[in-house]
Amino acid sequence: MGVVILLVMAAGVALMLTRRLPTAFALVLLAVVIAFLAGAPLTGENSVLDTVLQEGAPALAATMIAIILGSWLGKLLDETGIAGTLVRKIVEFGGDRPTVVALGVLAVSALVGTVTGSAPAAMLAGIIGIPAMIAVGVPKVTAAGTVLMGIAVGIPFELPVWQFFSTALELPIPTVRGFMVKLFPFALAAALAYVLVETRRRGTEHTWSLKSLEPKPRSRREELGDAPWYALLAPAVPLVLALGFELAIIPSLLAGVLYALVTTTRPGGMNKRLLRTLYGGFEVAAPPITLFVAIGILLAAVKLPGAVDALEPLVKSVSPQNPVLFVLVFTLLVPLCLYRGPLNVFGLGAGIAGVLIATGIYPAAAVLGMTTSYNQVFGVADPTSTQTVWSAQYAGVTPQQVMVRTLPYVWAVALGGLCVTAATYL
Repeated sequence: MGVVILLVMAAGVALMLTRRLPTAFALVLLAVVIAFLAGAPLTGENSVLDTVLQEGAPALAATMIAIILGSWLGKLLDETGIAGTLVRKIVEFGGDRPTVVALGVLAVSALVGTVTGSAPAAMLAGIIGIPAMIAVGVPKVTAAGTVLMGIAVGIPFELPVWQFFSTALELPIPTVRGFMVKLFPFALAAALAYVLVETRRRGTEHTWSLKSLEPKPRSRREELGDAPWYALLAPAVPLVLALGFELAIIPSLLAGVLYALVTTTRPGGMNKRLLRTLYGGFEVAAPPITLFVAIGILLAAVKLPGAVDALEPLVKSVSPQNPVLFVLVFTLLVPLCLYRGPLNVFGLGAGIAGVLIATGIYPAAAVLGMTTSYNQVFGVADPTSTQTVWSAQYAGVTPQQVMVRTLPYVWAVALGGLCVTAATYL
């Protein structure tokens, strides 16, 4: 039966790769089929309806709330002009020096990436940052990749991501935080190397992206002008509270929301801005929340006793136990997290991670190291991820061009994360 379940998983990957079904729908269908194959009854204990669907759907509720709050804060950074001001100040400081401007946009992207991920983060940093880089001669592909590499620097400190891995892998937040701190230097080194190498190796190209030059109506934040200097600290508030003071994730994000609001908005306008940005945050958060509902259902299915018993001998036979082999094998498998592949943690990879933990093949902390290392690759180089598509198209290039240019750097980040994982947890 284990072989049949693996074949069903492969079919699920095919459905996602060929876009026959949206990822969330494919994961739910996959979960229900796995549950039936594992011998789960329709209702009752360890059942399809009560365990997989009813209990699985809200399993990642804490992550969903964190996503909403991060998206809310992201909308505030956009509407109040905080993100735009940060980018403009960096560009003004950099002048006509391409490398300096790119490094500045990289820093802002990293800061924004700690608040919210995916396309919203790319937009916050890239709407001004990408045209500014292209204007001073940074090649288009390099400009798009700079924003993405910057977001990847922020991912280890993105609080909703902490909550996701904590809940999905059943690990305490301090464990997740501890590994993310170890992963951060690799992401930072790779991002700096990308900017320094690519801006100099490719030289300057004084051409404008047509996408970036399309006339756009003045936004509310442009009409309001620059945000106050003290408001620019808003993206760092949740991180300081969660990392420095070890405050819980949801209160930390709420504190960031309140700080951004109080430092930019007059008392009379607070209520309207709070509601407007909250509703806007819900729109941004809807796609990832849908995905997390599906991931929770899939995790509930692969943890059923019948599924664990069927998959344990098969998965164990192909999983390297030697630390050196662990690093080599899973480094070579990095491309499988691209194109919504089987090791993409926001897809079938979450189910595989659940199997590895439920069968006891690897400690949960080792699975954390593997999945977070892969997430660094997916967040930058996957041509199907929303932030990669948006950044590439806005710069006037293809997502595949961005993938080719950034993949060697994020592959090195994954290698570093896997080496730390093997040395620490195996």
